[in-house]
Amino acid sequence: MSTDLEARLDRLESLDEIRQLVAKYALSLDMRDLDAHVNLFAPDIRVSRDQTGRAHLKRWLDDTLRLQFTGTAHHIGNHVIEFDDVDHAHGVVYSKNEHETGDEWVIMQMLYWDDYERIDGRWLFRRRLPCYWYATDLNRPPVGDDKMRWPDREPYEGAFHDLFPSWEEFWAHPPDDEEPEVAAPAPIDEFLSRMRRGTPDPRIRVR
Repeated sequence: MSTDLEARLDRLESLDEIRQLVAKYALSLDMRDLDAHVNLFAPDIRVSRDQTGRAHLKRWLDDTLRLQFTGTAHHIGNHVIEFDDVDHAHGVVYSKNEHETGDEWVIMQMLYWDDYERIDGRWLFRRRLPCYWYATDLNRPPVGDDKMRWPDREPYEGAFHDLFPSWEEFWAHPPDDEEPEVAAPAPIDEFLSRMRRGTPDPRIRVR
């Protein structure tokens, strides 16, 4: 088998495994199988400023889920995956979620900015950056500002559009009478970096 063909097969298998990784994240979280869930992350996953590892992630998840949610359902949508090299990739995946919290049913639209790493032959999450558009009771459409509307909290803005400068550019520059220009298509594995306008990778604020 040629080296080129082997590389192409490896890329296809990696794409499928990463997509499965994201689906397993949703299922294991919603079914509260925290051991299955944390094993989708790198063994040295950073949880806070002074805590790393799957055991600390499991404890944080356990505390969070018991305190806030009776039940959840995460529906995975659009998924763009790009490779940095054969063992590192990044991606953006949409997630439409439902949460039973107290006497409210909160629906949410968000996306994750993911970093993936192949460790000992398996693709794992190196990190997940959640970016939210809205969260609101099922019977209250999130029209207007401050679309993150959780029970017993002041409304606030999510970061759904913050990753991509095109959002502000679009609203700041309405069309004029000049002939519009069209940029060249992005090379393979550079679609997200083009949309990010070359800005550095987004960072997670460590608690």
